[in-house]
Amino acid sequence: MQRTRLKICGITREQDLRAAVDAGADALGFVFYPKSPRYVTPERAGELCRALPPFVGAVALFVNPSLEEVQQVAARMPLGLIQFHGDETVEGCAAIAAAVQRPFVRAYRVRPDTSPSALLECELAYRAASAWFSGLLLDTWVDAYGGAGKVFDWSLIPKELAPRVVLSGGLSVQNATDAVERVRPFAVDVSSGVEEAKGIKDARKIAAFAAAVRAANAIITEETHHDCNHQGRA
Repeated sequence: MQRTRLKICGITREQDLRAAVDAGADALGFVFYPKSPRYVTPERAGELCRALPPFVGAVALFVNPSLEEVQQVAARMPLGLIQFHGDETVEGCAAIAAAVQRPFVRAYRVRPDTSPSALLECELAYRAASAWFSGLLLDTWVDAYGGAGKVFDWSLIPKELAPRVVLSGGLSVQNATDAVERVRPFAVDVSSGVEEAKGIKDARKIAAFAAAVRAANAIITEETHHDCNHQGRA
């Protein structure tokens, strides 16, 4: 069991960036969708990223961007990963990622009737289309762009896919341990679940969320050791 990676999305303030880093976040997300309350300009993101320490990645979230929009962001901040969150096509994502030479994740908004095979087929299509594809980010379906702050049915995620996905959608301090223990994703992504208001993070919630994820990892590690020891005695 690898350590579950942690991304805090929707960073707009220096103090929130520091709180996320102090809590052990592996990546921070910056939203470039003007209609979002967490929107930041490329210039503002560049200012914020000056406080990023080594090995903490900067992720840029876009909704149906043009190549020019992504290039503007890439020119102003240390862009490590693109997150496509709109209606972008497979070909569109691949073309933009290739043009700016950055890896990307694709948000997939899971509906109640989404089939496990559909998730596997989607991942396969993106992997076939682009060497820059890193994986799927699974969020909850709503008739809008961006996060919904709601949980979807985690049982829809195929077990063979789970270790490669980023789990999002309605995660909070209250359900983070259960989510990681049940799904065992590669990473989790949280935004509204660690906020005191839209676009304003709560340092205590960030720290508690990170602790909840670590608690799940500890439970899984203990279960794994127990199973191995039991098999060894058998």
